[in-house]
Amino acid sequence: MMFHALLVSKDDEAAATLTTVLSGFGVAAVCCGYPEAICQLTEQKFDAVVVDYDDPHSAAVVMQSVLQSGNRAVTVALLNDKAKVRNVFGQGANFILYKPIAPRHAEASLRAVTALIKRERRSSCRVPLQAPVQLRVQDNPEVEGILLDLSETGMDVLAAQPLCPSARISARFTLPGATTEIEVRGEAAWANPNGESGVRFIDLSETTRSALRTWIGANAPELPPEDPEPLAKCKLTDLSLGGCYVETESPFPERSGVTLCLRAEGMEVRADGKVQVMHPEFGMGIEFASSTVDEQAQVAGFIGFLAARPGTLPELLITPRALSADGLNSTGSDDTDLDDPLLELLHRHESLSQEEFLQELKRQRTSDVASV
Repeated sequence: MMFHALLVSKDDEAAATLTTVLSGFGVAAVCCGYPEAICQLTEQKFDAVVVDYDDPHSAAVVMQSVLQSGNRAVTVALLNDKAKVRNVFGQGANFILYKPIAPRHAEASLRAVTALIKRERRSSCRVPLQAPVQLRVQDNPEVEGILLDLSETGMDVLAAQPLCPSARISARFTLPGATTEIEVRGEAAWANPNGESGVRFIDLSETTRSALRTWIGANAPELPPEDPEPLAKCKLTDLSLGGCYVETESPFPERSGVTLCLRAEGMEVRADGKVQVMHPEFGMGIEFASSTVDEQAQVAGFIGFLAARPGTLPELLITPRALSADGLNSTGSDDTDLDDPLLELLHRHESLSQEEFLQELKRQRTSDVASV
């Protein structure tokens, strides 16, 4: 399956390097200048938009146009000045590549970009159907409804009575051709007076997520892309009950959702998380969802396992789950209550430069806090 990127730059050398690297990942790039980019975004859907910040004002306008166009595109900024990173993230960039563009760094970052493109394309793959569904809004009695379409991240339903936007919903349904009933929890993203609503799933179990993925893959009108491969090169440097820091040349964007698999000497722990801080071409800090006591206990057990075996290097696999995980349920506890300096550092990263953040991380390690 071919993906499409819009590359907005007047730098011919950078454009040539990126076009070659993107092509290697199955992404065809359309190159243009800033004014033409605005027209392209109104006429065509892109999986990724790469914007050169050699002209900061024009680049900011293009980024704003991406957001306004409704494109669920992954955005990449090309940047000369590392001091402008936080500002460019604030304008909507998901990834940053530093200029001059080194092919090795471009390949590392664009590998993560492509993984997210695949994840977003799979997530947006909707299968129309007509199936009965039982809906419960919070503690109210169940109401009947019809499941109209389904994706890995949500569903459209027609309920016997209108739902309220942002209402928490639980649902039960059996998919056509299946025998096992599926139970999900979600939130009404939008609702019409006629009872039709869009529900965004929350806290899917791995079993449920796998069942949905399998059914959608078998019933989608158009074959969805394969699941992205886990990041191949990443090093777990810091771990606590609330989160971790990972060194990798291919970090995922801030606010994106990821799934982690931690392994060491036969022990394995899986956890969903949200990227709280991303340091381009260097690493990322991830907060664990840990929405249940059992999930927290698994992470605590893994930390204890490592502490009892000094020198053990855990294996870490990370795959993207969603470009935005703003609805992710975290521990829900105050950082002070958790006594988790690493999590507290992740939450206040925006007030720190990359150098300041890493210095504080190093200080925590030397004080035997939150370090593996």
